[in-house]
Amino acid sequence: MDYFLSVVALLAGLGTFLLGFKLLGDNMEKLASGGLKRMFNKTAKSRLAGVGIGVAATVIVQSSSVTTVMVVGFVNAGIMTLYQATAIIMGCNIGTTITGHIASLQTVDLIEIATILTVVGVFMDMFSKNDKVKTIGFTLAGLGLVFVGLGIMGDSMSGFSESDSIKQAFQVVDNPFLLLLIGIGVTAIVQSSSAVTTIVITMAAEGLMIGSGGNSVLYLILGTNIGTCVTALLSSIGAGRNAKRACMIHLLFNTFGAVIFLILLLCWPSFMDMTFGTWFTDPGRQIAMFHTFFNVICTLIFLPFVNVFVKVSGILVPEKKTEKERADGWMDERLIATPSVAIEQLCKARVRLSDMSMENLRLAFDAYLHKDEGMTEKILKTNEEIVARSKEMTSYLIRVSGEDISMQDERIVSALHHNMGDIVRVGELADNLTKYTHREIKYELTFSSGVNEQLEGMFKKIEELYASVRKTLEENDLGRLPEVDALEDEVDGMRKKLIDDHIERLNGGYCKPENSNVFINLVSNLERAGDHLSYLAHSIEEIYGGK
Repeated sequence: MDYFLSVVALLAGLGTFLLGFKLLGDNMEKLASGGLKRMFNKTAKSRLAGVGIGVAATVIVQSSSVTTVMVVGFVNAGIMTLYQATAIIMGCNIGTTITGHIASLQTVDLIEIATILTVVGVFMDMFSKNDKVKTIGFTLAGLGLVFVGLGIMGDSMSGFSESDSIKQAFQVVDNPFLLLLIGIGVTAIVQSSSAVTTIVITMAAEGLMIGSGGNSVLYLILGTNIGTCVTALLSSIGAGRNAKRACMIHLLFNTFGAVIFLILLLCWPSFMDMTFGTWFTDPGRQIAMFHTFFNVICTLIFLPFVNVFVKVSGILVPEKKTEKERADGWMDERLIATPSVAIEQLCKARVRLSDMSMENLRLAFDAYLHKDEGMTEKILKTNEEIVARSKEMTSYLIRVSGEDISMQDERIVSALHHNMGDIVRVGELADNLTKYTHREIKYELTFSSGVNEQLEGMFKKIEELYASVRKTLEENDLGRLPEVDALEDEVDGMRKKLIDDHIERLNGGYCKPENSNVFINLVSNLERAGDHLSYLAHSIEEIYGGK
């Protein structure tokens, strides 16, 4: 019964530990949401920068699995190349070792003091109305729970460490390959190398030796690095070729690294005793330091061979000509695990959808000028895709807003909802233009000389307006709004002038009355397109303008 209660206490402590890490990671992500966005916008830099991004992102979200799955999502969405993803994945493996170092602190007297952070954090949430203070409070509470969990696990293990039979049971398995397989299997089942590593470090701290000592526990750690790939592999189911290749690269990196170190440890039986066993007195710290050492050395070895990993992954996951690749640059389910990054990618998708809508308007306008109905079907199909993408993004926004996001991200989500309506409306105006083209051809309407040139001038001004709007959205630059407003006023002025000139031509008998309906509606639709583009730009006021 005592052992049963000890197992229950171990599981309870592990649950508290992981809950604390979840709370810590989620709120650190909220605090660093802007930093995460900026980091993943710099993925095109050097390989070392990619490793640094992987380390930093994993430390923030407190999970290499979450970061790796997120990277798979980027690759699947076409936002990140396999070359960029490979370096980041290597960094993820380094970043995740921080869990082991925190777990090794359970032997430090500071733990009793650190657990007070839980109470402090809860009080900060209870008595403060400031969202940032609340988030900091939850971060501290999460950190405190981590240490509470460590304390519970340590106490539960002390019961096992006093039993000679239990000690002997752990020492029975000393075959390196079996220990490696156990590490792989257990980690694959629980889908958390952090959980397995924490238990192993807690056991070591309480004097429970795995295997016959020496390098035995290190074989288990090597296994956890391979087992942790299961989460990413599962996330790639249903994804595109490149996403599957990113997961394969993750598996290859950890497997090749484990094989290299397996050979090293087999050839050097006293490795642990002569290195980390000598440098650090605490067994838990020895394991944590080895885990970091393993991933850093593997990264240094494999980083120059990123291209090789990409090529090998291409061989193992070949292209299928009949398969439609999903890397189209829109949304991906995997990114929802990190809402701030998902929202950033939605902002990029908004710009892409705006480009589609504006290009469709240009196509419809050109068809009108050249009296060409041959483009109507293409315009209508593109418009259907714009509407479908808009619905998809709206659904995605609803899911993201259901996560625990910061007030700043809530404002961005709200602005994006409004943007969808304006983007779709511009597409609908393109649809209207196809109807005017049809009537122009059907009723053989002709306009005075110079009218088309005036219309071209108005549309060029709309395109100039869109270029300014696009930069405003990409850069979140409130300073560009006066330029947007000035251009939109010019579009309004051109509409008025075009209609006034048309009325003057009617009165002078230079234009037929039956042209009026098409012409006035055409320029009014173009002016309305300018209005909706202006609304797009001004939506950033809702986010950054204090409105």
